[in-house]
Amino acid sequence: MKQLISFIAAFTLGIAAFASDPAPYDESADAQAQVKQALARAKAENKQAMIVFGANWCGDCKMLDGEFKKPALKSVLDASYVIVKVDVGRFNKNLDVVKPYGEVIKKGIPSIVVATADNQLVYATNGGELADALEGAAALALLDRDQGSPAHARCRGELGLPQLERLAQRGHAAAH
Repeated sequence: MKQLISFIAAFTLGIAAFASDPAPYDESADAQAQVKQALARAKAENKQAMIVFGANWCGDCKMLDGEFKKPALKSVLDASYVIVKVDVGRFNKNLDVVKPYGEVIKKGIPSIVVATADNQLVYATNGGELADALEGAAALALLDRDQGSPAHARCRGELGLPQLERLAQRGHAAAH
């Protein structure tokens, strides 16, 4: 009985900790203003802007956000980029922010755009590289989430951490 109570307590604490994690994408934000501010900051700091398109329902997007927070990758990204996260809902929100960069979310989210401080496209994931289960043999396996969603097919699989590291290194070299 003590083991059952301990398990329930630990499980409840685990759920509470998970629920208290802030959502990576601000669903009420003015995405146009966010991108504009990120570009201005990138110019002031002599960096590039990294625009991450995703959604809070997307497990891969949450995993990517977690990877960005890990110290080793965070330090590399922070040295070269001003990062802004744009919520695309269920592929029906902030599409006006996505459009200038092409069809970067067509095959899945998360999707990343790297732009100069003058908003010139440097790099974009346009093949669902970060959301496609067929990409990144050396990627981190993700747990499938939100399986009942029609959009789940475009937000699944494996996250290519090696791709992120190469992108970060490329941006660091271009910024300096």
